[in-house]
Amino acid sequence: MNVEVVSLRAALSTVADPSRAPAMRAYMREQFDFLGVAAPARRKAAVAWIKSHDTAGPDVWLTLAERLWREPEREFQYVAVDLLDRHAAKLPAAALPRLLALVAEKSWWDTVDGLAAWVVGKLVHAHRELQADMDRLCGDDNFWLRRVSILHQLYWKRETDAERLFRYCAANADDTEFFIRKAIGWALREYGYTDADAVRGFVASTALSPLSRREALKRIQQKPLPAKEA
Repeated sequence: MNVEVVSLRAALSTVADPSRAPAMRAYMREQFDFLGVAAPARRKAAVAWIKSHDTAGPDVWLTLAERLWREPEREFQYVAVDLLDRHAAKLPAAALPRLLALVAEKSWWDTVDGLAAWVVGKLVHAHRELQADMDRLCGDDNFWLRRVSILHQLYWKRETDAERLFRYCAANADDTEFFIRKAIGWALREYGYTDADAVRGFVASTALSPLSRREALKRIQQKPLPAKEA
């Protein structure tokens, strides 16, 4: 085992409660093993390890994340997302394929959403030419990659490319996959905090699933919300 992984495992083990692991595994539909570390304790235990790599550079950050992805316990993937989130703005555009490879491996909403909004989203925001890659992913056979395309602008607020967001949502509107329908509603609702009228107008003119429609309008159906500051 890599020495870096050994040191992180030691840090996480000190705050692990193995009695929590079965419930955590059950919550993730028995797909992943867990050490039994709650999220606040994990972040606190891993912060020094993450900060110790601040000057390592993009290739090291990505390589570390890939190594953590190979660990059986899910907490290691969460730390990988936290590590990449911390340095996402410093990653080069060429990092995108390696990030998408993480999305496509051990895929579930817990890691996919963190990578989509906090890592891929920041990368594409810094390198707008990568939106062409998001356009391609919008029609990918892997629905987790499509979810990334829909969610990558989640927290862009006033900088959201609304036309692109609406186009992605419309292109996937008839998909029966729960995680796509949920992503459409979530992305629209988040943009609704910036432009409620635009979201209401899109929802009114687009044949969305009941789930997507309900999620999109959850907090903006009755009256426009004031736009958040970017």
